[in-house]
Amino acid sequence: MNNLKLAWRNLWRNRRRTLITSASIFFAVFFALVMRSIQLGSYDHMYKNAIESYTGYIQVQHKDFWDEKIVDNTFAYDQQLEKQLLADENVEATIPRFESFALASNGPQTKGVLVMGVDPAKEVHLSNVTDKLVKYRLTPKVIEKIQQDPNLPEKVKELAVLFENSAYTNSSRLQLDLGIDDKKASELMPAIETHAVYKNGSIHLGEPGVWVGDKLSQYLQLGIGDTIVLISQGYHATTAAGKYEIKGIVKIPLPDIDNKIVYLPLDVCQGLFNAEGKLTSLALAMKENQDKAIAQTVQRISAVVSENQKVMEWQEMNEVMVSQMEADDKGGQIMLGILYLVIAFGVFGTVLMLTAERKREFGVLVAIGMQKKKLASIMTMEMLLISLIGIIAGALVASILILYGVEHPIIFKGETAKIFEDYGMEPKMVFWNIDTYYISQMVIVAFMVLLSIIYPMRKIFGMKVVNALRA
Repeated sequence: MNNLKLAWRNLWRNRRRTLITSASIFFAVFFALVMRSIQLGSYDHMYKNAIESYTGYIQVQHKDFWDEKIVDNTFAYDQQLEKQLLADENVEATIPRFESFALASNGPQTKGVLVMGVDPAKEVHLSNVTDKLVKYRLTPKVIEKIQQDPNLPEKVKELAVLFENSAYTNSSRLQLDLGIDDKKASELMPAIETHAVYKNGSIHLGEPGVWVGDKLSQYLQLGIGDTIVLISQGYHATTAAGKYEIKGIVKIPLPDIDNKIVYLPLDVCQGLFNAEGKLTSLALAMKENQDKAIAQTVQRISAVVSENQKVMEWQEMNEVMVSQMEADDKGGQIMLGILYLVIAFGVFGTVLMLTAERKREFGVLVAIGMQKKKLASIMTMEMLLISLIGIIAGALVASILILYGVEHPIIFKGETAKIFEDYGMEPKMVFWNIDTYYISQMVIVAFMVLLSIIYPMRKIFGMKVVNALRA
């Protein structure tokens, strides 16, 4: 206890030295936690976009469909199967889908598209496509109206030109891209919303209308009320062809999907491919979506479905994306390793300075009778206290930033947002909440400090008193 008191008092005999050493540890913990939080948060956001916009966490499919995505590899949809799946404790709802590919055209423009037959009422439990309908769009005509509006600032008009043809599912994102702060929003946004409003319609079972992705609609030059032609191969090699009116434009957060998606009512899609009563997949909405809960649910459902059906979980359906994220994670860990290496040299440098400055002090203490063992013990306690101050302070400040970031993710705007979107990425940086990664990062920093203690210990035990007194 006496050694601990001496160590604590020693820290504040030279406040500047203590604060410099603690600051190096503080920044090590702070940057490590924030970087890891952003990295894990970005991965989670990408996973959720892919899962909730397209695959879902679990799907029941024909056993051969995933390897060979043809209309013949479908299965019959019946109420008995739905009842058995809904009886599972973790299944909230079933979402039937019919998925295939087709050639879409509008005049001279053609493109291969993903045709998705859905039940709009049931999709609310998973992808909730209705909420992704475009509400505002900065078309050339809209921008012309904005340019002519005398009440709008010049900066807003410049940004409107930058985001020409951009679509928005809510006004907050439109406000952000046009650089309008919250104080002026109530004054400026009503006029902009009036100019940019985009009226979408609904699709319903039994009615031959479609929703198309925003990027696809721009490529095919389609708008509300236009007609899209779909040509493909149907069930048992029959011809699948049809013309459908565009009822709405949807903006999917996954650019690859947004660039090719066409939504049809489920029964209309089945009719197009001559596969009435058939499904390519039955997605399941989960009550709990943790990996352990998903694995257990897959095991239970696999025992319920028939032999010609297969139960797939999201990692298997998004194998390429998972591999890319794992590779990126390794890259992120290498960057963290470089950060740790730089900070380790910083910590060691401060310990080196601390030891050199106190060389004479150590010599005097040993000369008047203090054992080197006790001096080393006090020095170790000092370093542990300094590291504790730095680690706790770094974790507290990082926690404040991370908790704020979880509730208020960083959303890029202006030209930066445009750059993100040009690369097919959502202009958003998401934080991961406080979790077990906190412990690992703090343990690594603590380990660096413990390694740095070796140097002053060696100096103390190898110290020659006469030389130290002359320092």
